Amino acid sequence: MATIVLVPGFWFGAWAWEEVTRDLREAGHDVHPVTLTGLADRAAEATAEVGLATHIADIVHVIEDGDLREVVLVGHSGANMPVTGAADRIPERLARIVYVDSGPMPDGLAGIDFHEPQAREQLRRQVAEEGEGWSIPVPAFDPDADPVNLAELSEAHLTRMRALGTPQPFGTAADPLDRPAVLPSTPRSVIMSTFTPEQVRMVAGTGNPVFELMAGMDMHHLPTGHWPMFSRPRELAAVLGEIAG
Repeated sequence: MATIVLVPGFWFGAWAWEEVTRDLREAGHDVHPVTLTGLADRAAEATAEVGLATHIADIVHVIEDGDLREVVLVGHSGANMPVTGAADRIPERLARIVYVDSGPMPDGLAGIDFHEPQAREQLRRQVAEEGEGWSIPVPAFDPDADPVNLAELSEAHLTRMRALGTPQPFGTAADPLDRPAVLPSTPRSVIMSTFTPEQVRMVAGTGNPVFELMAGMDMHHLPTGHWPMFSRPRELAAVLGEIAG
């Protein structure tokens, strides 16, 4: 069985992986869900100084302090940045990286660079006006406004996401990723929920740097919304177990 480290995306902590963690452990895997600095039960640690480097260090510490080896490192959504950064720093401890509805970012890009200029400016205004200049407020999680990402989520799911979500330190989205000149050869997989392998290949062909990195990866398709750990936890655990071996 595999050693699996689960890193949640923006606004959430280890609690987001509860059902997936349970199923993977029942299957015999050694599972370590992570809460990053400033989120969930670590919300008291949130400051303007928390950035991408902080969250990279969090993941590295979980793996090194636990002396974990042959790790399958899993990152959902915005966790793609710290997961990629941590994987670059300790490749000798990893068996595989798995991105859930996300993918690796190239050197020098920040998470917000993946968005259009208008969306970036809107986010910066929101941080300035609602997040005291350094945090991204928890979204409304309105399925009418965002039907694709929130597909298959019940009102109970949405209520819990709103209640347990915590503001995301903005530095984790605004700080660029510093990658080594020679990238590690760690095997990589992607589990796609809101896009398909065909779409990845098509967009990669246009020169998009993120999708170019994804195009050669081991691809798995789990069609649902952007939060499969809530909408399809059993299926997500099964795919992760299949990938982990």
